[in-house]
Amino acid sequence: MTRPSPFGHPFLLGFDEIEQALDRVAKAANDGYPPYNIERLPRTEREPERLRITLAVAGFTRDQLDVTLEESQLIVRGRQADDKSRTFLHRGIAARQFQRAFLLADGMEVLGADLSNGLLSIDLARPEPERIVRRIDIGARDGD
Repeated sequence: MTRPSPFGHPFLLGFDEIEQALDRVAKAANDGYPPYNIERLPRTEREPERLRITLAVAGFTRDQLDVTLEESQLIVRGRQADDKSRTFLHRGIAARQFQRAFLLADGMEVLGADLSNGLLSIDLARPEPERIVRRIDIGARDGD
């Protein structure tokens, strides 16, 4: 049995891409590593309202992290290699890889990324919504 789509209503036209995006996000949300925060930074005199994503990436260097924008997805990847020259008596910190993807709304702009004290921060500019009002002329057809 398939679940009914909230976007199947006849008044919601062209929202099928949003439904697909929500499905992708739901599948990606199951992995909890690395933990992250998303915060809203208020508008200042010099900067617009921004969003900041902060990921806890302790143990990763700048060279082991990769931040890319692929279409409408912000993708953060971390790659660590095992150091075969070290002998561990106990190993509680594993060298691991991760990929975390964030789906961005149209118009979101990535301002930059910064790594400090094991936290990777990525700042995004939130677009100012435009209010568009356009008059649609009504034409006449023959016989009406």
